[in-house]
Order: sequence, then C-alpha cells, then structure tokens
Amino acid sequence: MIIHGARPSPFVRKVIVFAAEKGIAAEVRSAGFGRGEPGYLEGSPFGKIPALEDGDFLLCDSTAIITYMDALRPEPNLIPTEPRARARTIWFEEFGDTIAQQAGQKIFFNRVVAKRLKRPQDLEAADRAEAEEMPKIYDYLESVLPESGWLVEDRFTLADLAAACPIINVGYCSEGLDAARWPRTAAWLAAVKARPSVAAALKEEAPMVQEMIEK
Repeated sequence: MIIHGARPSPFVRKVIVFAAEKGIAAEVRSAGFGRGEPGYLEGSPFGKIPALEDGDFLLCDSTAIITYMDALRPEPNLIPTEPRARARTIWFEEFGDTIAQQAGQKIFFNRVVAKRLKRPQDLEAADRAEAEEMPKIYDYLESVLPESGWLVEDRFTLADLAAACPIINVGYCSEGLDAARWPRTAAWLAAVKARPSVAAALKEEAPMVQEMIEK
C-alpha cells in the first residue's frame, strides 16, 4: 500500500497515523502540486493529497482513504460504533478538516509554505487568523474536552487525530496556544503528539518542516 503526498500536510499525516494505528504497512511517496508518480496522478485527478495506491485500487481524499482502511482493518477501533460517539467522531473529523484547517492553513501556508514555494505571502492574513480565528477554535476545544483528555469515549480516536493535525501545523509557526489560557487544549495536543504513532510521523516530517522554515 502506498500513500502519495507530502508528510507535513495535516491530511497526509492523518492517514499515515491512522494506518500505523491499524497496523497497516504503508509506504509514503512524495507528491503534490501537480507532481508525483503515475499512481498519484491517476488516483488524484484534481491534485488532492493524500492519494492511496493499493494494487490496482486508487483513491484520494483523507476521509475516503480512512474509510477504506477502517473497513479493511476494523480493529483497533478508532471510529466508535456507539451511535452518539460515532457521530461525534465524524463531527470532530469535519471540524479538523474544515474549521481548524481553514484557519490554520492561513497561518502555516503564508508563513511557511508560500515562502518555500516562492509564492506571495499574505502575512497579514496569517496574523489575523492567529489573533481572531484560532482563539475561537481553542475556546471550543477547551469547552468540550472532558476530564479524560480525549474528545470521544475517553480514549484516543479519529476525533483526536483529525482535530489535532491542523493545529500541529499551526504550532510550527505560532506560539498562540497559551497553556495558561487553554490548559486542557494544550495538554490534549501534547498527549496526541506523544502517542507513538503520531510521534513517529512527526519525527519523519521534521527535516522537511525544518527546511521549509529555514528557507
């Protein structure tokens, strides 16, 4: 099984970690911005990352890929089966993929990616997102995180992985997550990053991120 994409992408990281948690062996190959191997170009006709290549089966979009992996390997269960817990997990994936990512991308892209690609940087948009949008996201997480420190069923699930991935990227170029103001959120993010599957993914992407920041 091959995952095509750029490791520092929140969506690619989500799939890499999900596969690791499931015990699914997957090779990561670089792709994105119109460049990649035939499996990527065929499997992702609109240039989305990640794309998956599993033999002759090609697929793109992180949610679709996770759905496929979960069907292949139902255990360990990262998407709860209890109806309310399952629905909340899907909500938190949507929250991560759209709300947190939409705000976080303005910060990470304009401060890091655009510079690396030699594209115009909108640093004012990044500053506004950091000052106005991210605090609302942290406020929300602070209000819904239970004492256990995990978003759903008092255990690590897709909800935590999906919600944390875009915030991890923000942390590469922002110190806006104040642990004094949002202690539960800061502790939750630290716990997600410390999980072996996530820590391994972050270690693999660290040289790429460092190069992007230093360029």
